[in-house]
Amino acid sequence: MSKSTGLDRRNFLKGAGLTALAGAASVGGVASSASAAATEGPSYFRKGKYDFDTIYSRIGTDCVKWDDQITLFGDKVKVGMGIADMDFRAAPCIGDAMSQRLQHENWGYLRADGLNSYIEAITDWNRERHNLDVDPASIVVATGVHPGLIATLKTFSPPASKVLMMTPTYNGFYSDLTRSQTIKNESVMIFENGRYTVDWDDFEARMTSDTHSLLLCNPQNPTGNVWSEDDLLRIGELCLKHQVVVLADEIHADFVREGVKYTPFASLPDKDIVNNSVSFKAITKTFSMPASKNAYWFSTNPVFLERIKVNHRPDINTLGVVANEAAYRHGADWLDQLLPYLDANHQYVEDFLIENLPQVGYTKAEGTFLSWLHFDEIMDAVGVVETSAASQNTDNPMTETEAFEAWLVENAGVQLNDGEGYGKGGERSMRMNIGTSRQQIVTAMNSMAEAINNI
Repeated sequence: MSKSTGLDRRNFLKGAGLTALAGAASVGGVASSASAAATEGPSYFRKGKYDFDTIYSRIGTDCVKWDDQITLFGDKVKVGMGIADMDFRAAPCIGDAMSQRLQHENWGYLRADGLNSYIEAITDWNRERHNLDVDPASIVVATGVHPGLIATLKTFSPPASKVLMMTPTYNGFYSDLTRSQTIKNESVMIFENGRYTVDWDDFEARMTSDTHSLLLCNPQNPTGNVWSEDDLLRIGELCLKHQVVVLADEIHADFVREGVKYTPFASLPDKDIVNNSVSFKAITKTFSMPASKNAYWFSTNPVFLERIKVNHRPDINTLGVVANEAAYRHGADWLDQLLPYLDANHQYVEDFLIENLPQVGYTKAEGTFLSWLHFDEIMDAVGVVETSAASQNTDNPMTETEAFEAWLVENAGVQLNDGEGYGKGGERSMRMNIGTSRQQIVTAMNSMAEAINNI
């Protein structure tokens, strides 16, 4: 008789990642793991502490953050600090869970009920980390935040209608507008005293009869705002008044700096405001695994849910589900150790600029692992206006910030994201990803300082 090798999907998913915890001993109040050490090597996890300092090379792995930039700019790229994923080795529980799943050598369709344990992990994470109770029945799993946003825009914003955004904002939103055939309606935020605030008069004035949706970024990428409850209530009140549905992209929710509080839009005390919204979340930024293609969206408004589902085609990446659930269930310690490291990276950049590059403006981020830098006079000094103008009749037309991006690579070996891609208000600014080893940041900052101070 042949031997049957099967897989109990629900039990497997609930246990995914336990290998990394098996036989763990408490060291200084943190669980250490023999399997983690065996998988990642003694330099990554030792004495109860993860090693985020050692540079982990991603070059040659078809990595967008590194390999794409080297393809574009050549080997002059010393440090890739653009695309918003982190350079750290993943939490060991993720690889352990994926390895377990690989032992079952069949990749057929995953039934919808197979997501129950995953959705349970999502609700647990939101409740335990963010004090947010999400009805499991309201959660729709998607292959990413973008498919959910596009489906929702198609539901509430007819082609050629406007979508309100507070800019500078996430550059990916603009591709969502293209795919939903909608038009940007940009309310430029006010920048003063190192911080961005909503221009409330302009914000409300843009809620015209042909504007049906707001793309809200909370925390705000790239400016680092973590919106307060008062700000969110005011945004929600205006949207409710003008019949504008709030689409809250909260993918950076787990990255808030010490002393700052993230408020989920769905947690606001006004039920009517919350019912006028849809929230989009994922843990893929948190654990730097966007290629696992897993996210979700939900709403307290059942009518919204059913309308959006008509435009949304759910697809499921089985191994991605395994990886994401392992992170939700067993990755908290890794994240808790990472957050103060990122805080220290933010502080290092801020201190470095004050001491060595006072001519570079800096927005003090309250959240995200991104820095938003202002290069006004420096861009003038290196001639980006002339470079951009001269490029318009070539095969490679550049905006002014794209011209400065190229200048930084050529002269400092550092690649940053160009600010104009983040909409109005992004001119003369650049986005820098500090989710990397401190050594990489030191190299990048010293290289930029040398190049800029030699102008």
